[in-house]
Amino acid sequence: MGRTTPPGSDETGGADPDGPRGQTAGRRRTRRSDSRAKAPAAKKKAPAPAPVREPERYDVELEESRVDADAVKVVRRLVRHGFEGYLVGGCVRDLLLGHTPKDFDVATSARPDDVRRLFRNSRIIGRRFRLVHVLYGGGKVIETATFRRAPADEREGADLLIRNDNVFGEAHEDATRRDFTINALFYDVENKQVLDWVGGMPDIERRLVSTIGEPMVRFREDPVRILRAIKFCARLDLGIAPEVYDAMVQCRGALAMAARPRLFEEVLRLMRGGASHRSIWVAWETGVLDVLLPELAAYLSDSTEADGVTWRLLSEIDRETRERGAPLDDIVLLTALLLEPMRETCYGSNDRVEAAFAFLEPVVDRLNVPRRIADAVRRIIAMLPRVESGRPGRFARTQLFGVATEVVNLASIAGARPAAPPEEPRPRRRRRSPKAEPNE
Repeated sequence: MGRTTPPGSDETGGADPDGPRGQTAGRRRTRRSDSRAKAPAAKKKAPAPAPVREPERYDVELEESRVDADAVKVVRRLVRHGFEGYLVGGCVRDLLLGHTPKDFDVATSARPDDVRRLFRNSRIIGRRFRLVHVLYGGGKVIETATFRRAPADEREGADLLIRNDNVFGEAHEDATRRDFTINALFYDVENKQVLDWVGGMPDIERRLVSTIGEPMVRFREDPVRILRAIKFCARLDLGIAPEVYDAMVQCRGALAMAARPRLFEEVLRLMRGGASHRSIWVAWETGVLDVLLPELAAYLSDSTEADGVTWRLLSEIDRETRERGAPLDDIVLLTALLLEPMRETCYGSNDRVEAAFAFLEPVVDRLNVPRRIADAVRRIIAMLPRVESGRPGRFARTQLFGVATEVVNLASIAGARPAAPPEEPRPRRRRRSPKAEPNE
């Protein structure tokens, strides 16, 4: 298999060295080489290419009914035209663990332009790193990505944060650059084998979340991996390796360095997958919740076990998600997650809108919550007493009324107390009819 020339290689070309321009170019090349000879320390050594490694191969014949037929077609066409092609990542992990994959991804040695030429029903997306979406009926997308390798280690000091991850590579490099061993397994459709470069199959058998490489380093490279570890642990009912758990606790403060939109999206993913109860519990237990949502973490720490309304709310969300086969609305999820601490803040307040605004503003800033969602949560909290008492008024004619009703129903099942004491209905005054004047 051919390799690309490493960046920084000193390959030069030019005009005929015997001509006038060639002589000038030659002199310039000489001067540059002399300057390098005088200061060899200034030259940056190009990273050596990773040695080719052979994977462990496991014979695994997956049930055809559980494997997407279109994804198999993509892989087989790539292989038929001389490229490597494998099913990768979450779909392989889920199939091996007995779960139904949400989608199927393909990794290949073909470059995006090559994939685009092979599939007319495809489009290239992305600027930083180009991917190909192969499109099928019903909105199905088979994401096809070229093998990548880890970036050259140009980071200094304690800053290990990855800011550039868009270099093409080979299959073994693509596997080792991933986050967790269970996510780095490749499935060879033709030979019905799982290719394992990182020890993922033993972790699948042990049902364990382990990082590829040193956990402290991997979490400092990308702190969002901490939230992904929690998600896999909760959603797939896996354990966490002790060294990974300790690194999560020690590196949780690095989450403040991550991109805020990514943090908000990962929090929603913890809530969407039908395992929000366990996800938030692990986040609270590891101290991750203290970084992301200190308001909720403080409320949970101060609450007694008997007053576990938030935990019952999360269990009810999980039950609804499983019954529907789809996640609840994001506004419902965020409102339910923060419902009890917001109730506590707004209880007895003369201006519930202002109290809800003061509570949510730090959350909006910390997680970059979209204003559309934040404003909806504030309005629902402000109108909650009226909805619970059956007197929504004009609010019943708004689009948020259905969302607010859903929150109220979840809270009622979880045994939450009303948002405010119900107001006693005022007796309606009777109009007195004027007394008739006595006849004189």
